Amino acid sequence: MMPKLPQVFRYPNKDLVAQSAAARLLLLLSDETATRDVVHISITGGSLGAGIWSKVAASPLVSTVAWEKVHVWWSDERFLPEGHDERNAQQAFDAFFAEGPMPRANAHIMGSATAFPSEDAAAQAYAEELAAHADAGAASPDFALSLLGMGPDGHIASLFPERSEILSEIDGVLAIRESPKPPPERTTMTLSMINRSERIWFLVAGGDKQDAFQRLLAHRHQEEASSEVLQETPAVGARGCTETLYLAAQDVFSD
Repeated sequence: MMPKLPQVFRYPNKDLVAQSAAARLLLLLSDETATRDVVHISITGGSLGAGIWSKVAASPLVSTVAWEKVHVWWSDERFLPEGHDERNAQQAFDAFFAEGPMPRANAHIMGSATAFPSEDAAAQAYAEELAAHADAGAASPDFALSLLGMGPDGHIASLFPERSEILSEIDGVLAIRESPKPPPERTTMTLSMINRSERIWFLVAGGDKQDAFQRLLAHRHQEEASSEVLQETPAVGARGCTETLYLAAQDVFSD
């Protein structure tokens, strides 16, 4: 069974989605780091996924977080050379992490084409790193939060429609080949691993995502997604254990 039903928040534009998400994130991390020794979060790429970090950097709330307790993971990555400006991690580092207050060692980056001979090797290494930070017997730490974007086709992370990876039931990291969106080689967490998150927040903006977002809303009240639905719109399957939020700009709504 899927956890509690998603809540929808509508914003006038993309910039306000990023601004709201940044404020929510900093308030959450401030609270979590005040009461826990370690806080793990999973983040995403894309224009909004990267854009949130420039908002974080500019916020006065950044000083309320005990950043030494925060560990950041990526739900997917493009298998490109280290430092490539299309890598999700590079975009986040440029916006915040390179000069930010979090220790560099707490940013757990998926392997690059510089460091690994193949996307399979990078995926295996990341799975091992996740397991090393997990409780005994678990494949990954329990994420306090996962931030997700959604593509115009309804994909999340690098889990695309009409492909077998979205149906994988393992808690793990997969190598992706021949991705329908360039670059073709990627690494990604499985849906099962993403759904270990206590909270999942979607950040969605852009008129080209309106059809996919309407499908997401159409299935919002269903507690369990069929394989057919997941194959059509992978985003439908992502649900946090205690909270799922759709933070969306006006241009993705049909009314």
